[in-house]
Amino acid sequence: MNDEIRDQLIAAERTFEGSPGTIEEGLDVDDAELVQLRRACRLLEVGSTLLDQGYYTVVIESAFVAIERTIQFRLIHDGAMSPEEVISSHRRLYQRGAEIGLYDDAFGDDLAELWNRNRTKTYYRLGIATKEQAEAMHRLAADVHRHLVDMSRVSHECLCRE
Repeated sequence: MNDEIRDQLIAAERTFEGSPGTIEEGLDVDDAELVQLRRACRLLEVGSTLLDQGYYTVVIESAFVAIERTIQFRLIHDGAMSPEEVISSHRRLYQRGAEIGLYDDAFGDDLAELWNRNRTKTYYRLGIATKEQAEAMHRLAADVHRHLVDMSRVSHECLCRE
């Protein structure tokens, strides 16, 4: 890499090390559960915009992440997960949602299989994402989000309702 790019890498690293600068509006909350909730809201919003622009691969990716952020929100909200805990396995995250009754085991298994078979395939270009897949994933993510948020005590904190 040339020196200019190396300098940009260092500058990017420093932005993550320093004190917060301009914070994204809507994510300026203290509760870890609300950060996860609102990240999911943003992912759904950007997914909707990108769906209209024909960026299907990114829509599918954002839909999976929105589902996972919403599940993580509920795990923290319901006291089933500490804010500091990291669940790096997608399958384990879906299983934890089933364990606390957000949905049944079969639905959790189906989510994990959907992710395993299709997210990886589209993300790594082993298959080409289609409009129909992106629309279906975006609808699924929006409905899972709405359902899990409506079952919480803080549904008024959802940015999707604005």
